[in-house]
Amino acid sequence: MKIDVHSHILDRDYVQALVDLKGLTAQAGDRGQTLLRHGKATYLWYRDEMFDTDDRLRRMDDAGIDIRLLSLSTPSVYEWEGADQVEAARRINDATARVVHGHPDRFGGIGTLPWGGGAEAALTELERITGDLGLAGVAVGSNIGGTTLDDPVLEPIWARINELRLPVFEHPMFPVNTAGMDAFELPLRVGFVFDTTLALTRMIYAGVFERYPDFPYIVAHTGGALLTILERLDNGYRLFPDCREKISKLPSEYARKLYYDTCSFYGPALRMALEIVGPEQLLWGSDDPFIGADDAHVQSLDIPDAQKALIVGGNAATVFGLKSAR
Repeated sequence: MKIDVHSHILDRDYVQALVDLKGLTAQAGDRGQTLLRHGKATYLWYRDEMFDTDDRLRRMDDAGIDIRLLSLSTPSVYEWEGADQVEAARRINDATARVVHGHPDRFGGIGTLPWGGGAEAALTELERITGDLGLAGVAVGSNIGGTTLDDPVLEPIWARINELRLPVFEHPMFPVNTAGMDAFELPLRVGFVFDTTLALTRMIYAGVFERYPDFPYIVAHTGGALLTILERLDNGYRLFPDCREKISKLPSEYARKLYYDTCSFYGPALRMALEIVGPEQLLWGSDDPFIGADDAHVQSLDIPDAQKALIVGGNAATVFGLKSAR
């Protein structure tokens, strides 16, 4: 089975609402894209065919992909505040559920929580996601409009997710501090990597995964730079009291229990992840429809076919409780 854990839903109503909210300007790209720009940076981009579910199904068939898990990409719903964020989350979750329910054997849904709309509202939407909508997990950004993922205000949400043992898919957001990133699309190219790495480091040191060890946490883009700095984090634990105040084990021990998608799209990075966390913690992702990478980087790994099958689909089927009728 071939399951893509990193695939995004595109919804025209969401895109238009974001354009209206942020005053984004449309610019034609040189490869047929529409770039939605805010100042000197691209907030979001699309091609018209990305909104066509039938086209996506045809491409899945051509690539032999059984199931794609759909989640909302950056900037999620965090540009809205309070009740507006809650409503934006409900709308995109309804849109996701419509696609999933229309093709239940081909798509799974990862819901969007209004993490910044207050814990009570987020918990209410969490119950709707897992109940009436029947989605397979929830997404979280690497920051919630500037709020870090270890902030105590989010504690009730993590606790409920842990009770449900619900999969969480983390996707990078633009970092709050973008000094020096005012050119070359650096918020996307470098900011994403930085913000994911910072978010995971804070969550580990703050003890989020120690207090709530029972839910699968999946990190996009092969963990940003986290796996490259594990020894630095472990040395922090050894050297500084602040770094072991809320955890009882080396940071690397928590990091090895997380799941990582393969969306670094880079063979050496994937081989490093394989060596550090093993094939059981890796999940194939294509970043469709923005990248839509194939699984060649997984197939090129010098590991048994059974382990490749785990990465390409078996692990995701277990984590999300999926099966395909194909």
